[in-house]
Amino acid sequence: MRVSDHRPISVVLIDDHDLFRSGLAAMLRQEPDIAVVGQASRALDGVRLAGELRPRVVLMDLRMPEMDGLVAARTIATVSPESRVLILAAAADTEDVEAAVHAGACGFLLKDSSVTDVVAAVRCAAGGQSWLAPRAASVILARLRRDHVEPPSEPDPAEVLSGRELEVLALVARGLDNAQIAEELCISPSTAKNHLSHVLAKLGISSRVQAAVYAVHHGLS
Repeated sequence: MRVSDHRPISVVLIDDHDLFRSGLAAMLRQEPDIAVVGQASRALDGVRLAGELRPRVVLMDLRMPEMDGLVAARTIATVSPESRVLILAAAADTEDVEAAVHAGACGFLLKDSSVTDVVAAVRCAAGGQSWLAPRAASVILARLRRDHVEPPSEPDPAEVLSGRELEVLALVARGLDNAQIAEELCISPSTAKNHLSHVLAKLGISSRVQAAVYAVHHGLS
């Protein structure tokens, strides 16, 4: 997704691993609609940069010395409330994903995410949407299942979705990305993407995370 205006998406990167951070910056600079405006190796410096630069997106490591990403996310919400925070982590542990959401982060990415996913997450964050890596989404969905969330009063998905769209929705709830869905259903990734777009439009929701939650609510996972 791309944001509605023509200004580049300003991004601040905060990560204490210099090689990883510089590589991430170089990758993002390849995108014409993204501008890396600042970098920091410490959370305290990153918070200061966010307050000074007011970036649209802050992409930040979860584990850093002196101040971790969760504390930094809460602080950034105070010094630059318009900035959207994406958390980077090595693994999608249940406690970390939930803590990141409660800290105000709009997304949770794994450090082994593809270039395509990182760029998409930045664009989603800038556009006011959320992004969860498939493994992080699985964590949230597992908690929903454990908590026995009752289905909301919504139409039966079988009444509004085709058979193929129901299959795609169920696979989204399992945490599969578009390429994995395509492989599972023996279709092309672009066809899987189109089916998911139709699912979102028919259900009136805006992200695959919401679609996955919807599927869990309706027993499709």
